[in-house]
Amino acid sequence: MLQIDKTAIIEGGALIADGVTVGPYAFIGKEVTIGGGTIVSHGAHIEGRTAIGENNRIFPYAVLGTAPQDLKYAGEPTHLEIGSGNTIREFCQINVGTAHGGGVTRVGDDCLIMGHVHIAHDNQIGNGCIIANFVALAGHVEIGDYAVIGGESAVHQFVHIGRCAMIAGASAVSQDIPPFLLADGNRVRIRSLNLIGLRRRFSHGEIDLLNRTFKRIFRANRAPKAAAESLLSGDLDALSREFCEFIAAAKRGVPNAHYEKEEHQ
Repeated sequence: MLQIDKTAIIEGGALIADGVTVGPYAFIGKEVTIGGGTIVSHGAHIEGRTAIGENNRIFPYAVLGTAPQDLKYAGEPTHLEIGSGNTIREFCQINVGTAHGGGVTRVGDDCLIMGHVHIAHDNQIGNGCIIANFVALAGHVEIGDYAVIGGESAVHQFVHIGRCAMIAGASAVSQDIPPFLLADGNRVRIRSLNLIGLRRRFSHGEIDLLNRTFKRIFRANRAPKAAAESLLSGDLDALSREFCEFIAAAKRGVPNAHYEKEEHQ
């Protein structure tokens, strides 16, 4: 059953499915679509061409679908797409896309986006991601499935973070982070494989093969890109090939590795 508090403001044209709950003083604009089972808490603000899937939880004072903080934006009809099963906590801000950046900001399914997170225009966030408190993602950032971004980290525009990677808290990320890795620092450096995350999703055998590939790239006496390209010419397991292909294609380059803490991972 649709439950809308009498103090909420729902503009004509908004499409709200059965089973949605809208709390006191929430605002939903005329071009918004919300799927069944989603809860919009009090004071939340949703506007623009924003499509939200099913069974999301949008906490108080989150602001979704507002114009990009991009000086080139001139009111073009761009979009925000949010999947299903996400938790978006207090004071998060997610902007619509820009015409020159593809026109769509996307968040996948089953993500946890903690308080005060900023997701800028044209970001592409995968499924199952965790983005901790006070993270700031600049425009055009791409984050793969099941990545974790630690609190108070900042990610430079156009950075690509691969799936199952983890960025430790208070990091400054200005280069691409390959999948499956743990990175931290200002500026960010590679520490090791993200072993805790990998053990949740892959077998010991798969991780062992990936670890060998990691060492062959980041302990080689040459640039990671050149090492990855060399390995791609041979036989590789699926995860290692994905890993090498990411590094070879990284437009912003990848950070150097630092091994001081490796024995503690």
